[in-house]
Amino acid sequence: MEEQIRLAVELIRKGWDERKIRARLPKENADEIIEIARARIRAKDKFSRDDLWMDLNGLRYATHEVVADYRAKRLKPKSIADVSCGIGIQLIFYAKYAEEAYAIDIDERKLFYAMKNAEKYGVKDRITFIRGDSLSEEVVNQVDADIIFSDPARPPEMPERRLEDLLPSPLAVYDAYKHKTDSFIFDLPPQIRRERIPWKGEFEYIDLYGKLNRLTFYFEPLAKAERSAVLLPKGVRLESDSSLENIVEWSEKPKRYLYEVPQSIDYADIINELFHKVDGSLEMLMREKRRVLATSDEEIRSEYFKRCYVVVGVIPFHPLRINDFLKKEGFGKVTLRMSIPDREYWSFKRRVENGLMGEKRAYVFQFKDRAIVAEGF
Repeated sequence: MEEQIRLAVELIRKGWDERKIRARLPKENADEIIEIARARIRAKDKFSRDDLWMDLNGLRYATHEVVADYRAKRLKPKSIADVSCGIGIQLIFYAKYAEEAYAIDIDERKLFYAMKNAEKYGVKDRITFIRGDSLSEEVVNQVDADIIFSDPARPPEMPERRLEDLLPSPLAVYDAYKHKTDSFIFDLPPQIRRERIPWKGEFEYIDLYGKLNRLTFYFEPLAKAERSAVLLPKGVRLESDSSLENIVEWSEKPKRYLYEVPQSIDYADIINELFHKVDGSLEMLMREKRRVLATSDEEIRSEYFKRCYVVVGVIPFHPLRINDFLKKEGFGKVTLRMSIPDREYWSFKRRVENGLMGEKRAYVFQFKDRAIVAEGF
């Protein structure tokens, strides 16, 4: 079927009508071939390979290859079981280091895709594939692993994330396998409150290409710190340290430079550790859900910052006032770094960008009743 999938990918990219594509494919599995082809096209920025097997749902929940590789290198397990493996990407990377690995999923098709993908990455012989309910006694008895890993499915958006609502629930996974090991790893929603987790261990928040991507919870035998943040693909890591003096102070106004703090560092609540780590004097300016800004009169170079800016001006927060300022300063492009309701965003952006002719890009932040106009450096 590989040849048909490649053909479907080629025809989709050429813009062929789906009816014409189906006419070139076997009737009995045309639906599956087309879906795998569409998933491969969408997955081009997620995996280094372009020949993986997956449906669109499997692609959505699959671990990004950069994250999978980082966690596998951190752990280097002797033996590990993934009790909700999906299309298998995370387990495949763990299997590169493990002597033995178990891929478990109740969905026969996803398990088949995981098997095909393990073959592509050259680790199929190291993995035992088990189809079934990962919480059933029959499946549990087949697993003999030092570490249990689970990346449960998230339900639709809820007012508050809870362990009980994940599928399978980490609470149920722990109960099913606790007689076999004391080493568990769970992928959790980053928004979940840490006090809701009933076990001791490490909360590792992962940023990927500037966005919060994962919260990995490691049970105590696998933990390196209480809380940590990792910036990928750079591989920069920062750990909590309760022994450090609190040096975080707040500024009432922006200084010469702005520094955007990664969400992983904010979620891990290790901004104080960041301030100790960087070489320079920082103060907090803003801490919102989507962005955290520190400010300084010093130009500070650090791999821990998401982005760095030099402040060009601070003016009243009104689109026409901002537009006038941008024209005078020769800006032609604008990136809004602020929280605006979706229904107002494009109208606001058009008014801010109206008539701009320059080549420079401005970054505009909202701070109280003022707009901060800055350039990246």
